[in-house]
Amino acid sequence: MNNHKTRSIITFSILLYAIVVPFMEINATYVFNPNWTPHVRIHEVWQLITNSGIGLFSIWLVWGKNETKISAILSLLVTGRFLVAFMLQEFYGGSMKYLDGSEKQLLGINIGVLGFGIAFILLLITIPIKKKLKQ
Repeated sequence: MNNHKTRSIITFSILLYAIVVPFMEINATYVFNPNWTPHVRIHEVWQLITNSGIGLFSIWLVWGKNETKISAILSLLVTGRFLVAFMLQEFYGGSMKYLDGSEKQLLGINIGVLGFGIAFILLLITIPIKKKLKQ
C-alpha cells in the first residue's frame, strides 16, 4: 500500500474519534445530559479530551513526521477499545440506545460499530507485517 493511501486511512480514523465523536457527544444527550451524574460526565469529557489529544498527536506523527505505524497503532487502540466496550456491554449494563429506546443506525448497524469497525479493519491493513526469513 502506498504511503498516501496509508496516511489517508489513518487520517480518516483519527477524524472519526477526534472530531466526529466529540461533535456528536457535546450536547444534552451526552455531556450535558441532566440524567447523568457529575461523576459520569467528567469521565465522558475526560474520554473525549484524551481521544482528541491522541488524535492530534497521531495527525502530527502521520503528516509531520511521516510516522504511520505508531499512529496506526494508537488509532487501533482507540477504535478497537470502543468495539471491545460494545461487545462487553451486557457485562456492565451498557447500551448504545438512548433513554427513549432509539439508536443511531446506518444499514441496520449502530453507527459507532459501523464507523469504528471499518476504521479498525482499514487500520489493520496499513501496518506492514514483516516476516522473518530463516537463513
